[in-house]
Amino acid sequence: MAIRKLLIANRGEIAVRIIRAARELGIRTVQVYSMADADSLAVKLADEAVPIGPPAAAKSYLKIDTILEAARLTGADAVHPGYGFLAENADFADAVEAAGMIWVGPKGDAIRVMGDKVAARIAAERAGVPVVPGSDGRVDDPEQARAIALAIGFPVMIKAAAGGGGRGIRIAHDMEEFDRLMLQASAEARAAFGDGGLYLEKVIERARHIEVQILGDGTRAVHCFERECSLQRRRQKVWEEAPSAALPQSLREKLCASAVSLAESVGYRGAGTLEYLYDDQSGQFFFIEMNTRIQVEHPVTEMVTGLDLVREMIRVAGGEPLRMRQDEIVLRGHAIEVRINAEDPARNFQPGPGTVAALSVPGGAGVRFDTMLYQGYTVPPFYDSLLGKLIVWDEDRSAAIARMARALDELSVEGLPTTKPLHELLARDPEVAAAAFHTRWLEPWLERNAHRLGTEETTE
Repeated sequence: MAIRKLLIANRGEIAVRIIRAARELGIRTVQVYSMADADSLAVKLADEAVPIGPPAAAKSYLKIDTILEAARLTGADAVHPGYGFLAENADFADAVEAAGMIWVGPKGDAIRVMGDKVAARIAAERAGVPVVPGSDGRVDDPEQARAIALAIGFPVMIKAAAGGGGRGIRIAHDMEEFDRLMLQASAEARAAFGDGGLYLEKVIERARHIEVQILGDGTRAVHCFERECSLQRRRQKVWEEAPSAALPQSLREKLCASAVSLAESVGYRGAGTLEYLYDDQSGQFFFIEMNTRIQVEHPVTEMVTGLDLVREMIRVAGGEPLRMRQDEIVLRGHAIEVRINAEDPARNFQPGPGTVAALSVPGGAGVRFDTMLYQGYTVPPFYDSLLGKLIVWDEDRSAAIARMARALDELSVEGLPTTKPLHELLARDPEVAAAAFHTRWLEPWLERNAHRLGTEETTE
């Protein structure tokens, strides 16, 4: 069934990205929006736009019935959830299909299996994919949790069974700390995801965060190689690249093959990302979770493969089988993405929404800027602070870093603070140049370089 009219159940830069992909496929678009987003770029670009409520996400972008009514009123025959909000909500996926529309993503059952960290861990073990030592399933009994923590050894990571984005995660270094943090993690998970369930994992010191992009049509899956996302602040990614400079080719092949095996074992449809921790000292990798949606950092994969992942997931949702074989997906060059957020790195990354007084976007070969910004746009204070993603490609990693530094020099967003100064420093840091980092590298680096993170142009 070919999609004719697509409703985008999201906002910001990902909504703009989906609208553009749909238009290239000849598909009309419907953009839903809260009253805070009435002047957004997505609303301006879509063929139709429907208001769905006040600024609070709980009263707009998270209202399943309201979004479905907007789809019915406009005659939309498909819904794309983007990332965040309802993107990994299996009940929403089921409701869309029950209403006779196409869900652009995996089936609800696949989301339930792979979107739940405990269920995904069990599925990975069945598929023969290595997992981090930890609890066999969710843990609700405190005494059982204490026994498991002692068995796997400290430090122990306490994680929410549902959700993602770093919510509901704590690291305990001893039993006293474990007892206290377990209660905190459960409460945060319940508030964020409506589920206070937890599971436990052994902390792998100095791990790298490696993720594999896959595409599936419900029967067959292919991988689009890996991304490295080890540069993180408070478990939020700030700099992503493809491929990883740390992986030898033989291990890359093994890692990517494991992702395909796991995706096919659950009949995965659409775009998805399997996340791993990689210990480059031992050469071991461990599956940790799957994101059953398009990722913020998907453009770096597009840049090194030449694929349009959003278009492909729309095609697959419309009933087309995968159009490419694995041997047709070729890794070429190196790509880097940095997240430009409305945050002030000189003030502990305090959010700074405001009006864009002037905007200068970098250009040239191998440069892409995915954004929701335009001059005169007022960034609302109610949502994630992501303004856009600056992505570059070049023939190798050192050239890509040099191109990123040049593109950052050209980027200017006036009227509100951004995280550009952070990325200017990272692009010129010798340890970043050597890829000598891990998931815990950035926060101590930020402490050492706090005096250099001014909001003005940063120079070496």
